[in-house]
Amino acid sequence: MKNAFIKKEKVRFQHVDYAGIVFYPRFLEMLNCLVEDFYEEALDMPFKNLHETGGIPTVDLKVQFKKAARLGDELTKYLWIKALGSSSMVCGFMFEYPDGSVCLEGEVTLVRVDFLENRQAIKASAFPAAMRERLEKFLVEDTK
Repeated sequence: MKNAFIKKEKVRFQHVDYAGIVFYPRFLEMLNCLVEDFYEEALDMPFKNLHETGGIPTVDLKVQFKKAARLGDELTKYLWIKALGSSSMVCGFMFEYPDGSVCLEGEVTLVRVDFLENRQAIKASAFPAAMRERLEKFLVEDTK
């Protein structure tokens, strides 16, 4: 997919349940790892630095599980930006098998925030210009 951030992930024993398929909360952890890698590798903003003064919490999440993933499966994870606001972004994501079939897909809304009052409160904060420029490289027009 053009303009998407892409990572591979092998399904490991830690991801599966007694039935031998990925337990659905593990998919959300894989998604969070994808977002964290996106920030570090594509935006040059590792979470260890980002979380010194703020964060990027998830405020909305939609997931459609299409096909079970099993121990040893290799998934290609895609993340792209569908909409970019002043302090928020809606990202599309998809986990795909090597044959092109979809394991899961959805969208996640992330909001850039700054910490206030000794980290006891947060407030939405606009993306700095340099960060916004990097984010725009992953913007994909909705084809639907």
